[in-house]
Amino acid sequence: MKINKIKINSYGKIKNKEIKLNNNLNIIYGKNESGKSTILNFIFNILYGIQKNKNGKEISDYEKYKPWDSDEFSGKITYELDNKNKYEIYREFNKKNPNIFNEQGEEISNKFNINKKNGNEFFVEQTNIDSKMFLATSISLQQEVKFGKDIKSMLLQKISNMLGTGQDNISYKESIDKLNKLQLEKIGTERTKERPINIINKKYEENQEKINLLKIEQNLKEENQEKINQLKKEINENKNKINLFLDVKNIFNKNEINNEKIKIKEKIIRENNNNKNIINKNINFENNNYNKIKNNKLIENKKQLKNKKIKKYNIILFILIIINLIWIYLIKNKIIKYLIAFIIPIYLIIYYLKIRTINKKIKELEKQNNNNIENNENEINKLKNQLNLLDNNSKIMEEQIEKEKNKNIYLLNIEKKKIFDKYSDIFNIEKINEIFNENDIDKKINILQTMIENSSNELTKLEIKQEEFEEQSSEIVRLEEEQEILGSQLKELKEKNDAIELVKETIEKAYEKLKENINPEFNKKLSENISKITNGKYNNILFNDEQGLIVELPNGNYVSADRLSIGTIDQIYLSLRLASIDEISNEKLPIILDEAFAYFDDIRLENIMLFLSKEFKDRQIIIFTCTTRELRILQNNNIEFNFIEL
Repeated sequence: MKINKIKINSYGKIKNKEIKLNNNLNIIYGKNESGKSTILNFIFNILYGIQKNKNGKEISDYEKYKPWDSDEFSGKITYELDNKNKYEIYREFNKKNPNIFNEQGEEISNKFNINKKNGNEFFVEQTNIDSKMFLATSISLQQEVKFGKDIKSMLLQKISNMLGTGQDNISYKESIDKLNKLQLEKIGTERTKERPINIINKKYEENQEKINLLKIEQNLKEENQEKINQLKKEINENKNKINLFLDVKNIFNKNEINNEKIKIKEKIIRENNNNKNIINKNINFENNNYNKIKNNKLIENKKQLKNKKIKKYNIILFILIIINLIWIYLIKNKIIKYLIAFIIPIYLIIYYLKIRTINKKIKELEKQNNNNIENNENEINKLKNQLNLLDNNSKIMEEQIEKEKNKNIYLLNIEKKKIFDKYSDIFNIEKINEIFNENDIDKKINILQTMIENSSNELTKLEIKQEEFEEQSSEIVRLEEEQEILGSQLKELKEKNDAIELVKETIEKAYEKLKENINPEFNKKLSENISKITNGKYNNILFNDEQGLIVELPNGNYVSADRLSIGTIDQIYLSLRLASIDEISNEKLPIILDEAFAYFDDIRLENIMLFLSKEFKDRQIIIFTCTTRELRILQNNNIEFNFIEL
C-alpha cells in the first residue's frame, strides 16, 4: 500500500494543505509546531475515524483537532493497494462514516462493513489491520516513549511486549495478571467474600429459603379461597332472598294499597247506607209533617169561627140598622134623623172592616199553611234526590270495587309471574311459593341481613388473609424473577469467568506458539536488522521468560538489554517494529516515523537511513522530522527521496 496524496481542507491548525508522496522515501520537514504530528494524526484518523472519547488522554482527538474558527473539518486521502486498486477517501470528521470512491469515481462506501461503534471498516477489510495494530507497527508516533529517568525501562518493556505478544503496548505477564485481578475483583471465588459471585450466591440462597417458606404458606391459599367462595355464595344467596322478600313485600304493599282503596270505597258505601237510613227517616218525618199540614184543623176552626163572627156581625148590623130606621121613623127632628141616618154608613164601614180583618187572617193562615206544604214537599224531594244520589254512588262504588278486586287479582298474578321469571334460575318454585306464604317478611329480612353482616365480616377476614397470600404469591413471583436474574447474573459471571479462563488459555497457547513458531524466525530477522542498524556491533538478540530481552556482545557474552544505552535500546525497539511489520499483513503497509531518531547520534542515524533505503525499497517510507540530519545523510549517500517542507 502507498499513499499518493493527502488533502487537508481543515484539520487542527492546518487549512487547505495538499501533500503529494512518492512510492518510496519521503521526508516531511518542519520546525516544531509546524503541523507534522497533526498530518500524521490526520492520516490515521481519516483511515480509522476520529475518536470522540479520551481513551486515557487529557482530551479526545476530536476536540483536539476540531478547528476553532471554522465549521469545516474535513479532508481527503488517495492511496493505492498492492493489487494496484486505487481509492479516494473523503471524510467529514463531524460525521461517523466517510465517502469511499474507486478509481472510476464511483462511491463504494456501502460495499464495506459498517460497525455501530467504529463506523465503516473499509481499511480493516482491505489490510486486515485494525487501528491498534496499525499504531503498534506501521506508525511510530512522536514521543511515544516518554522521556525521563525511566525511559530505558519503558523501552525495554515495549520491546518485551512486542516480542511476547506481538504488540508493544501489551505485556503477556501483565495481561495474565490483569485477567487474574479482573477475575478476583469482578467475579470472585468460593474463598472470597463480598465479591460479585459471593454476594449473588448469598442472595440466591436467601431468596430460595424465603421462597420455600412462602410456598409452605401457599398450601393454605386454596383452602382459604374455597371458604371465600362458599361465603360469597351464601352472601349472594341471602342477598337474593332479601331481594325476593323485598319484591314480594313490594307486591303485597301494592296489593295492600289497592285493598285500602277498596276498603275506603266500601266504607263510603256503608256511610251511604247509613245516610240513606237517615234520609229515609227524614222523608218519613217530612211526610208525616206534610199530612199534618195538609189536614190542618186550626184553619178549619178559624174558618168556622169567622163564619160565626160574620153571622154575629150580620145580626148586630141588621138589628142596628132596624133600630136606626125605627128611630128615624119615630123621631121627627130632622137633624137627629140626619145624624141617625149618618150613623148607619158608619155601621156598615165598621162591619166591612171587621169582616175584612177576619178574612185577612184566614187568608194569612191559608197562605202560611200552603207555604209549609210547599216547603215540606221541597224537603221531601230534596231528601229523595239525596237518596237517589247515594244509591247511584253506592252502585258505582260497588262496580268499582268489583273492578278493583279483579284488577288486583290480575296484577297480583302478573307480579307473581314476574317474580317467578326473575328468580326461577336462583330458587325453585316451592321456595318462591314458600316466601309468598311467609307471614312476617320483615322479620325474615332482618334475620337474613344479620346473616349477611356476619358472613361479610368473616369474608373480610378471609379476604385480608387471601390478600396476604396474594402478596406472598407476588413476592414468590418477584423472588423467582429475582432468582432468574441472579441465576442469569451467576451464569453471566460464570461465562465471564470461563471467557477469562479461555482468554488466559488462549493467551498462554498463543504465547507458547509464538515462542515456538514465530519467535525463532522473528528473533532471526530482528537480529539481522539490529546487526545492520548497529553496523555489526550486535548480531544476536534473544528473548525468554526468565531473563527477558538479552543481547550477545561482540565477545560472545550475553547481557540483559537493560545494561545497554538508551540509544541502543531505541535502535532495538525500532528494529523490532520493522521486523514485525511484515508479519502482520499481506499488504505492504507504509512505514511512518515521527521524530523517531531523537536519541540517534549521526552514525546511528546514517546506519538506520541506509538500512531503510536498502531493505525497504518496495515499501513507502514517510519520515517526519524537525532536523536536516536525515536530509544531509540521504543527499551525501545519493539516495533519492521526496522532500516536503511545511
